[in-house]
Amino acid sequence: MAKTSRKAQKRTEIATPRPFNLVMIGQSGRLSYEALLLVASLRQSDPGFPGRVLVAEPQPGDRWPNDPRMKDHIHAALEDMGAEIIPFENKHFGHDYPNGNKIEALSALPEGEPFLFLDTDTVICGKLSDVPFDFDRPAASMKRENTWPKQELYGPGFGETWKSLYDKFGLDFDASLDLSQPDEHWERYMYFNAGWFFGACPREFGRRYLEHALAIRDDRPDALVCQELFPWLDQIALPLVIASFGGGRPGPELDGLDGDVTCHWRVLPLAYAREADQVIATIETASAPNKLKKILKEYDPMKRMIFQGRGQKVRAMFDRDNLPRRERVIRNTIKREGFWMR
Repeated sequence: MAKTSRKAQKRTEIATPRPFNLVMIGQSGRLSYEALLLVASLRQSDPGFPGRVLVAEPQPGDRWPNDPRMKDHIHAALEDMGAEIIPFENKHFGHDYPNGNKIEALSALPEGEPFLFLDTDTVICGKLSDVPFDFDRPAASMKRENTWPKQELYGPGFGETWKSLYDKFGLDFDASLDLSQPDEHWERYMYFNAGWFFGACPREFGRRYLEHALAIRDDRPDALVCQELFPWLDQIALPLVIASFGGGRPGPELDGLDGDVTCHWRVLPLAYAREADQVIATIETASAPNKLKKILKEYDPMKRMIFQGRGQKVRAMFDRDNLPRRERVIRNTIKREGFWMR
C-alpha cells in the first residue's frame, strides 16, 4: 500500500473546502487578456468549480484620463465562460496607482461571501476548489522578495519600521514575527506578495484594507519618513489587514497556491524561462480554442510568445534545474537574444 506524503496527509486533516468566489481585476489593455487566460485556465483545470467568478472592472471617472473598461468582445468572452463583470468606482486611487484597484474593488463584491483574489497574471493548473482555505484566518502569497522597506544607512531597521505600523493600528507586532529567522533579517517580518489573498467577507476586508492604506499614505509613522510607499503601498498594508483579522502566513495546506494549483507567472518571457512544464502546458492548451485564440492574439506578447513559438525558443535557452539565482540575469539573457516582451 502506497504511503501518503506528509503534505498530503496534512491537507486531509483540514476541514472540507467550502465554496468561495474567485475575484480578479479586469481592465482595458494587458489585464483584460490576462483575465481571459486566467478564467480559461480555471475552466480547463477545475471545470466543476462551484463558486462565482467575479471580474471587477474600474469605471470611467475623474481618476482615469482614459476609459479603463474592457472591450465589449472581451466582456462577452468572459461571460461566455461564466464570469460576471462587477463594475466599481475609484474614489481614492486610479491611474496614478492602479494597484489600488484591488483595494477599492472589494467594496463592490457580494457581502459575507468568502473570496480568493488573484492577480490576472496567474493561471490555474489544478483543482482550485479542493484547496482547504480557512476563510476565518486570512493569508496571502509568500512568493515575494525583499522589496520593502529599503534600509537606509542611518535609518530605522526592519523591526522598528514594521513595529511602527503595527503600533499605529493597535496590532500585536510580536505575534507577527517568524522567530526562526534572525533579528533584522527581512523574512522575520510578515510581508506578502499581493498576487493572492483571501478572506471571509470582501467588504469587511476591503474597508479595513482601504483604511489602512490611506492612513499609511496620508499619515505615515515617523519611521517611514525615508521610505518609498509606491508601488508597494498595497503590500505594506496587506499584512496589517491580515493580522487584524487574526490571519497570518499560509500553512502547508495552502502549498498548492504558488505550487501545483496556481502559478503567478507575471511576465510571459519569464514564465517560459523558469516555470514548470505543467504551467506552460496550461497556458498553451487553455489559450488554444480558436474563439479565444483570436482575441488573445490582439495582445502582441501573447501572439508572439504563445502562438508564434517565441516562448518555446526562450524555454530552450534555460535549464529549469539550474536557473540563474537572480531574476535580472534571466531577464538580461532574454533581452540579449531579442525575445523580451511585456
